[in-house]
Amino acid sequence: MPVSEATYQAIVLEESDDTWELVCGHLRKKPPMTQAHGDAAMELSYSLRSQLDPAMYRVRNNHARARLQTGEYYVPDIAVIPASLAGPERGQRLIDGYSEPLPLVIEVWSPSTGEYDVSTKLPGYMARGDLEIWLLHPEKIELTVWRLQSDGSYTEHHYSAADTVDVESLPGVRVELELDATLPRLPGDPQQLQQVLLNIIANAEYAMEGRETRQLTVAT
Repeated sequence: MPVSEATYQAIVLEESDDTWELVCGHLRKKPPMTQAHGDAAMELSYSLRSQLDPAMYRVRNNHARARLQTGEYYVPDIAVIPASLAGPERGQRLIDGYSEPLPLVIEVWSPSTGEYDVSTKLPGYMARGDLEIWLLHPEKIELTVWRLQSDGSYTEHHYSAADTVDVESLPGVRVELELDATLPRLPGDPQQLQQVLLNIIANAEYAMEGRETRQLTVAT
């Protein structure tokens, strides 16, 4: 039996530990991230956060839900949300969901989700009219970017390791691809390790407050 939007929203609010998408009327549970997937998503998120004014934008990690006109909901690995959409002036929002086109959505390739992202989610983001769509392959250090044009079409661009990528939908924001796919696996609790890195990044952001130019590079 197909799952309705109302049922989906209720499940999202009740299931705090799992991340669910709604695809063609069916629930789809996002699988846990691999280490390479998690590292790449974390580094991209930190790079964006360090350059964006929190009064203007929010950066969501595996939390924002992009709603399609068909009533489907996709959860990007990273999404940049204008504060005007996330603010209280929009009224009470039951879930962190957005029908409006977003300036940037990012998916990080992994063996368990790569084919699904390419065949289903990327076309869905284009149907929504999201301004910039990224697909990062952390093992190959390859980034594919689709940018929305004035006629509704998308142009496709390719980047590789050591490239600097300007986020055209977010003027003044750029990302340096300094990811090393050859690093050995690090034993430990992923959440605690991410919290340690988050604290370091937060301290760096605080130290850059008041500067005319702020750029934080996270490299592996």
